[in-house]
Amino acid sequence: MFIIVLATAGHMRAQDADTWAAHGDSLFALGKDKQAEDAYSKALSIAPNHVAALEGRIQISFKTEKLDRFILDVDKLLRLDTANYQGHLLRGTYSLYGEDNNLAEHHATRAVDHAPDVQSRARALLIRGQARAGFKRQGPAIDDLEEAFAAGIEDTRAMATLARLYESAGRHADALVLLEKLCELEPDELGHWSNRGFELIQLGRYDDALPVLEKALSKDKDEPVALSNRAYVHLMAGREKEALQDVERSLRSFPANPYALRTRALLRLRKGERAKACEDLTLAKVLGDIPEVDQLVKEHCATTPLPGGR
Repeated sequence: MFIIVLATAGHMRAQDADTWAAHGDSLFALGKDKQAEDAYSKALSIAPNHVAALEGRIQISFKTEKLDRFILDVDKLLRLDTANYQGHLLRGTYSLYGEDNNLAEHHATRAVDHAPDVQSRARALLIRGQARAGFKRQGPAIDDLEEAFAAGIEDTRAMATLARLYESAGRHADALVLLEKLCELEPDELGHWSNRGFELIQLGRYDDALPVLEKALSKDKDEPVALSNRAYVHLMAGREKEALQDVERSLRSFPANPYALRTRALLRLRKGERAKACEDLTLAKVLGDIPEVDQLVKEHCATTPLPGGR
């Protein structure tokens, strides 16, 4: 009889924990985070290893940035259930935001492996793709992010990451498509407009690039990257005075911009100032990887410049 009573009591306590966890889920769905957290905590006071209650409290801790509790709960959850998708996804997300790409990739991969459906897999791929981008693993990162977006996931941070990956891979048209969308989704983000202008330049669409760069500079008239990009557009259009003004303004606040140095070097070559141009090109070659710079160095700086800049 004593054993039966204990078993019945244990069963009732488990039911109570289930009830509190389910109540927490309902409150969380209604956006009542504090009440939901209290319900999950009540469930865990009854059954400390209640997986559903841990999952719920983890989501709230992550959302409300109670990070000490989040880490304790998520690590406990993953010890109890090593294949728990939600635990791995949130642990990977936390690691990504903390710039721990190694841990982010590990947990995101586990989340990918245990994703219950296509959308869940896409969310995990989004985290893994960004972590791999942090490792500069260009190909695998692009594959992950492309698959995530193909499933309908929309995340501006990841879109910006994929645009940068496309740019590095020379896929300027693909980068431009993403940046056009980012400008629609986040029209006040100066960087999207500046990067969009850069991709248009890379595609040789200088007339289209100018109004885009003007839009960027309307948000910050002294933004050095946008100024550098506009300087190059002016140079290509033969507006050398405007190009020089922009590039000098850019270099005053960002002297290590290899693209600005490249543009000033081209202006100096047009004026016959070969020595000064080669100084800019040499520095640009050290600071960046611009194929045009290598070619210009071979053409104009293979021999020691003559005195007087000729």
